Amino acid sequence: MPPRFGGVSEPTSPEAPGGLFDGYQLGGGAWDEMLAGNNEPRTPYKAVFHTLRSTTGGTLKERADILARSYLDQGVTFDYAGEERPFPLDAVPRVISAHEWQVIESGVAQRVTALETFLDDIYSREGEIPRAVHEGVVPWHLIASSHHYHRAVMGIRPANGVRVHVAGVDLIRDEEGTFRVLEDNVRVPSGVSYVIANRRAMANVFPEAFATMRIRPVNDYPRMLLSALRAAAPDGASDPTVVVLTPGVFNSAYFEHALLARMMGVELVEGRDLVCVGGQVRMRTTTGDRPVDVIYRRVDDEFIDPVHFRGDSVLGVAGLVSAMRSGRVTVANAVGNGVADDKLIYSYLPDLIRFYLDEDPILPNVETYRCADGGPAMTHVLDHLEEMVVKPVDGSGGKGLVVGPAADGPTLDRLRRALEEDPRGWIAQPVVQLSTVPTLIDGALAPRHVDLRPFAVNDGERVRVLPGGLTRVALPEGELVVNSSQGGGSKDTWVLSDRRASIPAASSASGDNREVVVMSAPTASLEDSMRAQQQQQQQARRRRAVADATEGGEGAC
Repeated sequence: MPPRFGGVSEPTSPEAPGGLFDGYQLGGGAWDEMLAGNNEPRTPYKAVFHTLRSTTGGTLKERADILARSYLDQGVTFDYAGEERPFPLDAVPRVISAHEWQVIESGVAQRVTALETFLDDIYSREGEIPRAVHEGVVPWHLIASSHHYHRAVMGIRPANGVRVHVAGVDLIRDEEGTFRVLEDNVRVPSGVSYVIANRRAMANVFPEAFATMRIRPVNDYPRMLLSALRAAAPDGASDPTVVVLTPGVFNSAYFEHALLARMMGVELVEGRDLVCVGGQVRMRTTTGDRPVDVIYRRVDDEFIDPVHFRGDSVLGVAGLVSAMRSGRVTVANAVGNGVADDKLIYSYLPDLIRFYLDEDPILPNVETYRCADGGPAMTHVLDHLEEMVVKPVDGSGGKGLVVGPAADGPTLDRLRRALEEDPRGWIAQPVVQLSTVPTLIDGALAPRHVDLRPFAVNDGERVRVLPGGLTRVALPEGELVVNSSQGGGSKDTWVLSDRRASIPAASSASGDNREVVVMSAPTASLEDSMRAQQQQQQQARRRRAVADATEGGEGAC
């Protein structure tokens, strides 16, 4: 029988009590999410801790093996070093109290609102100086020099004013237990499929937990997303047609594209399935062309329209930008959002929140040094490279960043030259000891560093934050880079409810047990398939160029 998180455990062998925590070492400066001290669980974790204390390593490993087999059978995979692997899901959940989640939820919603206002400021005011630039909050040259700022979409106004339909905001917990924002993701944020799949797997393997603990469900996300996409449809679309645009089966996040399309009940399409005619996007079907009103795109900007961006792209739709400008189709997330993902712009977000919203930030940033500023900031970074984490401003998936304390001399020398040659391309931050959560390693529990990516959906009326998010865990001991593309795994994130009757146990468990069916891609010629595969891979290579100087596409979560 599985361990009953929050309930009464099955009898275990005499050596079980404390076995999983034998050798568990607190310390190292990191905040441990479960334990305040030896055998002193923090309040949200008390039920989980006492269950684990009475569980043998063999029993928990058996449950972990079931989780792994479940993911292998479902095809829940990710791309690691060019190889598709089952996504590692740890058997020990991360638990967040209702009070803590209220802070996170409010802070993420505030941040998304500020990012929306910033993007509207720089793209909708064609021929005018953005207010934030005019008032000296952020320099124009930093916006204009961002790789993801696109003049091709200047002046395009979305139907309901939303550009950030979906956001993934990466949070870490510092040594004092304070949640801080590490970066923003408002281009094509990935990873929510793992949130849904993690919950479904955990509900199947540990059903007792969802019957005895007040865990908020996550199965409502597809409905939230579809509602936001339909709300973004152009004026006059009474029954809008929504599609999910994927680069294809060779993309590392294809599992997510297919899952979301299936759960929303909409078509999963590739660029070759769409055509622009007379300023309108139409979808080829077996019964003829059909108008498309909203495209939830999972294709990078550079490949979205060969007329305005890469002329050799076969992943996007020729004429799509013109259709957007005519107001006859909405693309979510909006093209050009990546300027708000720029890690240099990220450093200005606290000031932008104060400027646009007249509020103090609820969630603080990690302290950040702007190498582009030169002067004392640049001097400090160069003098303390071995103590800093240095990141390319347009990097993703952990690629290109250098953790100073773990870098050797030649790496630091190359980094120094890169900073001096292109200061605009880098930021630096002090090393933060990410919080730890007990993780099953070789049959025992050990502390491993984690972060958290909550997902927010904006329908134009309200920013809703999914109660949970993706907790990513760095599996190697002492590793601070948690990205799955760098070998990390994940945990199911349990947000506790403060209202006993708000989430019936039956609906919590059964709602997450819906069947997941992955749609297959349309057939294609070998030549087209190879070309598409190459371009999907090019989405990632573009962002790896900076990484190569010191040592990409979607799905590097």
